[in-house]
Amino acid sequence: MNHKIIILAILFVVSGTFYYQITGATIATESIQIGRVIDGDTLETVSGQKIRLLGINTPESSMPFSKEATNFLTNSVENKPIQIESHGTGKYGRTLAYIFVNNKNINKELLANGLATLYYYEQDSHYSELKQAEEYARLNQKGLWEKSPNSNCLEIVELKIDEPEKLILKNNCNIKLDIIFKDDATHIYRETINPNSIFTKTFSHIWNNAGDSIYIRDDKGLLIFYRY
Repeated sequence: MNHKIIILAILFVVSGTFYYQITGATIATESIQIGRVIDGDTLETVSGQKIRLLGINTPESSMPFSKEATNFLTNSVENKPIQIESHGTGKYGRTLAYIFVNNKNINKELLANGLATLYYYEQDSHYSELKQAEEYARLNQKGLWEKSPNSNCLEIVELKIDEPEKLILKNNCNIKLDIIFKDDATHIYRETINPNSIFTKTFSHIWNNAGDSIYIRDDKGLLIFYRY
């Protein structure tokens, strides 16, 4: 065999291995045993390994449907054989993964049932199916996509994502609106907008220039969803 070919092959393998080591981009599939469910998108194995479900974000403990998401995940994985497709480690030391029960993608199922929203830094091979699952839940107003009877009252006049960031909302109805709004991450704000009035709030380094979402809801359901 040509020595140059052998050397090139070795360099290819070594460089590829080095790339995955420094990027954490390895994809490994294995069977695991769940010790406990921490919340709607976080698990812990019996060995203490924490797993963060990729591609989704479930409501924080203070938000509507947080308990429902946690219960759904618990019922999906409890006392069942679990396979995980791990994609490296996140900044908090948790394994980033998709989990499967009987070949069913549980990350996707949380989205399809309206108990999570799409949350991606980088698109991967599962992105399209997860996006379709979220769209299905949104169109069918499942879970956290249920619309408020006051959904026509509020409109986004402006969302400025460059510094200084700014959000302007308009209440078009003759009722007071107590709202909660958040981004794709965990920035949560509670505000009251008076009847037939304009609400303005400024921020610094909250809205992601590469793309983000704003979810606005009152105590009766989702008022506004906007993704850019």
